[in-house]
This record gives sequence, C-alpha cells and structure tokens, in this order.
Amino acid sequence: MYELINKRFTLASLRRWLRGGLLHATLIVATIIALLPVMWTFTTSVKPLKEVYAYPPKWIPSEFMWENYVEAWTAAPFNRYAFNSIVVTTAIIISQLFFASLAAYVFACIEFPGRDVIFLLFLMTMMVPMQVVVVPTFLVFKVFGWIDTYWALIVPFLVNAFGIFLIRQSFLAIPQDLLDAARIDGAGHWRILWNVLVPNTHPAYLSFALLTFTWRWNDYFWPLIMTNSTEMRTLPVGLVFLRTSEGSIDWNVVMAAATFVIVPVMVLFIFLQRYFVQGVISSGVKG
Repeated sequence: MYELINKRFTLASLRRWLRGGLLHATLIVATIIALLPVMWTFTTSVKPLKEVYAYPPKWIPSEFMWENYVEAWTAAPFNRYAFNSIVVTTAIIISQLFFASLAAYVFACIEFPGRDVIFLLFLMTMMVPMQVVVVPTFLVFKVFGWIDTYWALIVPFLVNAFGIFLIRQSFLAIPQDLLDAARIDGAGHWRILWNVLVPNTHPAYLSFALLTFTWRWNDYFWPLIMTNSTEMRTLPVGLVFLRTSEGSIDWNVVMAAATFVIVPVMVLFIFLQRYFVQGVISSGVKG
C-alpha cells in the first residue's frame, strides 16, 4: 500500500514538473520572439551602413557607430517632435486621470436612477474605432480652426472610457466600511475621493497612466491626419517622414531615430511594471 501511494505521488510530481517545464519553455520562446525585433532595432542603430545590408545578417556590429544617434537627431527637427509628443502625452494623461477619477467615483459610490445604463453607454464607446469618427471630427475641427494645433491632438482624448472602467473597478474594491467611516468624520464627496479612494488605488492610476502614455506616445494615425506642418508633428510621424525624406534610406539612422521613440516606453514599463500588474489585478477584484 505504501509503495502504491509513493508511486502515485512520484507520478503526480513528475506531471507537475513536466507541466511547469513546458510552461516556462513556452514563455521563454514567446519572450525571445517578442524581443527579437527590439534587439534588431538597437543593434542596427549602431551598425555601419554596409553591415545593415550584410548577408548573413550580423547581430553584433564590428564597430559601434554611436554617431548614428547624433545624425538621426540632426537629420530632422527631433527636438520639436519630442517636445510636441511630451506636451500632448502629458496633457492627455493628466486630463484622463482627472476626469476618470470624477466619473469613476460617481459610477461606483453614488446611487442615482439610470446609473448602470449610463455606465453601459460609456463602455459602448470603447467599441467604436477611432477611424469611424475621424472624418466628422476632422470637419468639426476644421470649422473651429483647430487643424494643425495642439487642440486637435489633445481634445479628442481628454476622456477615456477604459480609464473610467479601470478606476471604477478599483474603487469598488475599497471596503464600504472605510467610506462610511469617512462620512461619519464629516468628509464630503470631494474629500472621500481625493483623501480616501485615490491614495488606496494608486496602482490602478499608475497602470492606466502607463497604458495612456504608451497609446498616445506611439500614436501615428491621429497626428498624421490632424497635422500639416513640421512644427506640429510628433515623434512617430516625424520618424516616418525621416524614412521617406530621401531617395535612399540609411536604415541605421532610421533605427537610431526609432530608438528615441521606443526607449521612454520601455524605461517607464521597467520601473512601473509592478504597479501595472497590481492595478490590472485589483481592477477585477469586485465588479
């Protein structure tokens, strides 16, 4: 009997070990596949031009051409592109966090007729692609004289339904007793929001801010439609114009310019990934 139990225990341990090993192997392969394009971008950005077209491809350049970054920065007004991207992304993040906080508090903590229906309508806006509304939005902005201005790049993204949903779910995870205690102490809606709810749900805010930064920093479609001049282009649009500005393409310089776009997102994710995971998990605790 003891040998039978021991044999079953050994077989179960072996199955768990095999499942764990298969899972880790799959994750390692998926990680390598995801990192290959990024690593190729970085290595190509420091290669001499002749090694960019070498066959078979060389992952490690024989000589690191760091001056490619200087050439990429000076080949186009990237300082202006970077400034525009920073202004637009920062304004949108601040606006979305502020309005999402207000709306999430209303939908999570205040009872009123039709609340769930209105919240459902908010969520339905997430199903409408931006390409569907780009023409009417462009015509409206043309009437206002906002084309090729910061208004056209910022105003359509002042509010985000996903952010309202994410922060609302985090607010719902806060114990009701904590809110009741704040009300007993004389706190109103404003103090409950900013002194109780926001400090206790900062992972959700950081994760949403990181997602918003990634979406808006890497956005190519909307700035391309809404801007005409070099002074108003953002980094993704400026990068494409650098690639098509001349007949021959120096891909090492283009990859160096692409690095300017990639690095800020990667750095932020590396430092905020713990809060990002916490925010996503906490948003599903209570629905």
